[in-house]
Amino acid sequence: MTEVGNREPVVLSRLCCVLYERAERRRAATCFLIPFFCFLLAACGQKEQPAYQEQGYVFGTLVEVSVHGEDEGKARKAVASVMQEFQRLHNLLHAWEPSAVSGLNAAFGRGASGEVPPELAAMLKDAAQLSAQSGNLFNPAIGGLVKLWGFHADEFHAALPDEKQLAALVAARPQMSDIVFLTSPPQAGRTVALPPSGGKLEGGNAGVVVTSRNPAVQLDLGGYAKGYALDRAALLMKQQGIRNALINIGGNVLALGRHGDRAWRIGIQHPRKPGPIATMELHDGEAVGTSGDYQRYFMLGDKRYCHLIDPRSGQPVQGVQAVTVLIKPPAIRPGEQTTPVKPAPGAVEGSPVMARGARAGVLSDAVSKPLFISGSRGWRSAAQKMNIAEALLIDGEGVVHVTAAMRKRLEFTDKTTVLKAGP
Repeated sequence: MTEVGNREPVVLSRLCCVLYERAERRRAATCFLIPFFCFLLAACGQKEQPAYQEQGYVFGTLVEVSVHGEDEGKARKAVASVMQEFQRLHNLLHAWEPSAVSGLNAAFGRGASGEVPPELAAMLKDAAQLSAQSGNLFNPAIGGLVKLWGFHADEFHAALPDEKQLAALVAARPQMSDIVFLTSPPQAGRTVALPPSGGKLEGGNAGVVVTSRNPAVQLDLGGYAKGYALDRAALLMKQQGIRNALINIGGNVLALGRHGDRAWRIGIQHPRKPGPIATMELHDGEAVGTSGDYQRYFMLGDKRYCHLIDPRSGQPVQGVQAVTVLIKPPAIRPGEQTTPVKPAPGAVEGSPVMARGARAGVLSDAVSKPLFISGSRGWRSAAQKMNIAEALLIDGEGVVHVTAAMRKRLEFTDKTTVLKAGP
């Protein structure tokens, strides 16, 4: 049997909104628009002002933004700016279509340097720090491996890569630490890796010259970009006075404020069954991300090959169905600044890459990867290394391994779920 999956996760992979009827003190019916995430407030019996919602398709997946408690004109304007930002980032970060990232990859492959927008340089530095913290299990430099397995395509086929090419790429050990940011004036003949929109860098800023000590480095920011976009969207919303919103980018969700008199409530997709395996409340500033083997995959015989590659072996991860992480915003002390601080040199103004408290989205996207790759034996250690207290892993047998802190946040809807809770 050959089966091909070509699905990005949508709000924790088909995340749903579960709304509560407080008057009856019972759980309301879960609302689905499979494979998409929805808020059917009227159907769930809500009497409050309904949310303004808008959907789009970017980053290879469906995105949805819902705003609560604002007039439609204000909400529409804010959401339009967010959708425009998503498209800008898609054009900047795409791994195989014309973009600043694909242009830089081409330069690396030739042993040349590339000039990129300061925003991208700041993202690469941040991703490199996260990669080092994870022991290189989160490794955006292995785009060559992802491509070799056939996942650098909108549609892919069930086929194994060439063994010699695979072995050579693994032996080359591409890492984010191979990337060098040049401080001296660039030499003639460098490649200018601009976004496809054209001949000016973002905001008219001078570019940053980047090179790699390892020609095998090929960037794929698919495990970072959606989280970064969440942070950007949250910042844009706040700048326009939107206090209550839920932002969904294909498996990564960030909450602002509340849904009326209650917290936003989301569901976590069961990796092997229709519907959610659990639901949870998501509070102001919190973000959730899931990595799963059911999103982009193919099967040969009875073996599943997913797009999540272990950089140590070059093989798709086996024995894990899904990992979900919850990221809380840092505590703000009385009198402390709550808006994003001025970014570090090289980051664009307002960039959440270096802004205190504005990286929940980035972390929700990035840190699920090392936990997934570490598997059921090593995921708790990986979570500690990444400072993650709230996480769950569903192993190859469907057993749910969950931290004690995460267990307190979840309401399991599948009564057949086998749990292994721990610290």
